Amino acid sequence: MMTTLQTKLATDTWVVATWDEFIQISEDPAYQKAKCYYHNGQMRIETAPISPDRASNHALILFAIILCCTIKGIPANGLVRCSYRKPGVREAQPDISYYIGERSQLAPTGSAVVNLDNVSPPDLAIEIADTSLADDLGSKRLLYEELEVAEYWVADVQNAQIIAFAIIANNGSRRITQSEILPGLPISLLEEALRRSRNDNLSQVGTWLLAQFQQL
Repeated sequence: MMTTLQTKLATDTWVVATWDEFIQISEDPAYQKAKCYYHNGQMRIETAPISPDRASNHALILFAIILCCTIKGIPANGLVRCSYRKPGVREAQPDISYYIGERSQLAPTGSAVVNLDNVSPPDLAIEIADTSLADDLGSKRLLYEELEVAEYWVADVQNAQIIAFAIIANNGSRRITQSEILPGLPISLLEEALRRSRNDNLSQVGTWLLAQFQQL
């Protein structure tokens, strides 16, 4: 759905806007806690409250990837809700992002928005989707294709499902059932962890994940 920019900003939808308008809105203190995206001359400012289920899935996926990398000895640097900006062109703010392997040393530091003119994009970008699933699988997927991340995952909170894509050349993507940047990690294993988290606490799920990762 697309609307035009008006005095009262429509949030949680794509709105036609110039880059300067997007920067003005994204830097407005009123939207300090919002997630901000810009793509193809449109911006999306997400202000929907975070549900307990979404927050729980976020924590579990972040924990699971760190645990997997630790056990497998894979260098990794993760960031939460970090903004990646191609000035004048596009911006994304994934819930979770990772620089993995040799590229872990490329993870940005500092207090400013990451400028993709100077810093490489992350290897993995993840969106935790509760009310935004259709957009995460559609418009945002196209945005992450153009950002040239290696993999893009969408966690469907309501269905305990992870839809994973490998980003390919020329702004394309393909579905995957096993991560290619975290070798040997089946997406189904993370989905089972999400299902278990509905009845078990994080420590219990973590113990189960530890045993599974040791067998990979």
